[in-house]
Amino acid sequence: MFQTQIKDLSALQDAAKQLLTSFPDERIFAFYGAMGAGKTTFIKALCRSLGSRDNITSPTFALINEYSADEGAVIYHFDFYRIKKLEEAYDLGYEDYIYSGNYCFIEWPEMIDSLLPEGIVEVRITEVEKGARLVVAGK
Repeated sequence: MFQTQIKDLSALQDAAKQLLTSFPDERIFAFYGAMGAGKTTFIKALCRSLGSRDNITSPTFALINEYSADEGAVIYHFDFYRIKKLEEAYDLGYEDYIYSGNYCFIEWPEMIDSLLPEGIVEVRITEVEKGARLVVAGK
């Protein structure tokens, strides 16, 4: 179990590193939270922690973005907010990405919940007092 409170953006990078350190063998992270909770911002910090220098943006319309990381590694960033039916995930070839062994960061995983493998890391981000974010993660 991982839990931290991010009071401002200066604490974001440390929180991202701590999350990755807490789950060193995991590669699939599902991010839950309301619109504007900070899912994309946190994923950007995770990608930076993994050595990506790419322009990290939400793949809201593309459904998936691919980023390069240290030592030739690849990071997949999904956003399933706009998905209407599970067939869209199949058409995307989600299985190739999810079972690739690369990092997969998934926003709005509840839209494809039945397709996700068991044992992934669920990350819940909620806004708390004064704009701070509470990040809780576990399997």
